[in-house]
Amino acid sequence: MVIAHELAKKQREISVSEFFTKNRHLLGFDNPKKALLITVKEAVDNSLDACEEAKVLPEIIIEIKQISDNRFIVTVEDNGPGIVKEQIPKVFAKLLYGSKFHSMKQSRGQQGIGISAAAMYGQLTTGKPTKILSKISPKAKANYCELHLDTRTNEPEIVKEETIDWDKNQGTRVEIELEAKYNKGRQSVDDYLKQVAIANPNTTIIYKNPEGKKIVFERAVKELIKQPKEIKPHPYGVELGILVKMLKSTKARTLQAFLSHDFTRVSNKIAKEICTKAALNPKLKPSQISREDIDKIFKAIQEVKIRAPPTNCLSPIGEDVIIKGLKKEIKADFYAAVTRSPAVYRGNPFQVEAGIAYGGDLLPADLITLMRFANRVPLLYQQSACAITKSIINTNWRNYGLSQSKGALPAGSVVLFVHIISVWVPFTSESKEAIAHYPEILKQIRLALQDIGRKLGGYIRRTVKAESQRDRASLFEAYIPELASSLAKLANEKKENIEKNLKIRLKKDLPLLIGEHDKEN
Repeated sequence: MVIAHELAKKQREISVSEFFTKNRHLLGFDNPKKALLITVKEAVDNSLDACEEAKVLPEIIIEIKQISDNRFIVTVEDNGPGIVKEQIPKVFAKLLYGSKFHSMKQSRGQQGIGISAAAMYGQLTTGKPTKILSKISPKAKANYCELHLDTRTNEPEIVKEETIDWDKNQGTRVEIELEAKYNKGRQSVDDYLKQVAIANPNTTIIYKNPEGKKIVFERAVKELIKQPKEIKPHPYGVELGILVKMLKSTKARTLQAFLSHDFTRVSNKIAKEICTKAALNPKLKPSQISREDIDKIFKAIQEVKIRAPPTNCLSPIGEDVIIKGLKKEIKADFYAAVTRSPAVYRGNPFQVEAGIAYGGDLLPADLITLMRFANRVPLLYQQSACAITKSIINTNWRNYGLSQSKGALPAGSVVLFVHIISVWVPFTSESKEAIAHYPEILKQIRLALQDIGRKLGGYIRRTVKAESQRDRASLFEAYIPELASSLAKLANEKKENIEKNLKIRLKKDLPLLIGEHDKEN
């Protein structure tokens, strides 16, 4: 009994900030190189989402300044709508605070962890506050804040606050000092920003790296992204515990009204059918429904045929825009893209898009270059754990002209682009680096890969055939002088005339041999 009381004194609530402080690897901050990338990623994601919601063509300025061997200052500035003064501390210095967690529509961030986690990491490794400058209109002054996160309470602490002039119509700038490491190549900030530019070709990115080099990724399209519409949850995607919670919080006065108003694709007719299968009165008040009755409702929902959720909650990049994005950053001979029709997993609508670039300036490689995306965000880590990678490995690329070892990615001069969009992307962890292996998602990825694979295979076959025909023509041309000499003796004609006629004939027939290939390309 005494021991129990002593143990009780030691027990206390753990804040979400304290948890992630000790488990920051769950958010992707498991090494200095990755920490730099994740910090830039979270700030850029926020900027892109803000610009799109404000219907502004994004222009994002990123600067990484090295101030010592392992310490950097990351600054990310956008031309978005800005953030109102009262919300700045909560957005940047409070974990699990955001506007998108309960929103059923496609967006980059949803958990309200990203940018505040980056600020927390900077604070842990340098002790320096996060600095934010934000302006909401040309006529308003900018609000400047320096913030700390109190990890015991998960609440922001305002270190400094003032109103200042900023020569910008609107936008937000965040500055985070942190311990990190800068590298080039794969899984670097440079690599990430190039992929962002490909998946978001209506964005201008101005990047200054720690070496002082300025890199500009110009926008390739000037159209705004079609904004996805928010939808209500679909009955097939709601688990029993969530159904209990929804019934407790609903404003509907009857069970039938709850089913038809709080869910998507549930008409009054469908709601009545669910009530009938559950053997419950449609006019029953939600507050009067017992746990036993909720079980009946849940089972009845699974037995009733309900249409798939609407897909206006999604905003795919589109085949033409994917190709424009690839052409902007990758010099190749052949490009193709496909956007699959929407599908559903666990009641959540999703779409798969794929693109490919082949040949050109791409050097022959042991393995293809794979670019994975979720809601337009590049996924640079945990490639082997991702459903995208599994689907690519399980596709027979030898059918499409590429070499491939068993259980491996294909090899060749190829950049493969695969994009998944959803109202709720099923990541394998909080760090959002790999897609879970849902059968419905694996199927749609496979079908998209087969589609672009067939296009690539057709191009390779045409190219090989055309090259073979050119080789044959070149071989014949090499023997023209000898052939002309023999024919001149037989026909008692001048060798020069025969040689000239043979060359004219070859020049005339060569386009007939390879003309169809040239027309198609």
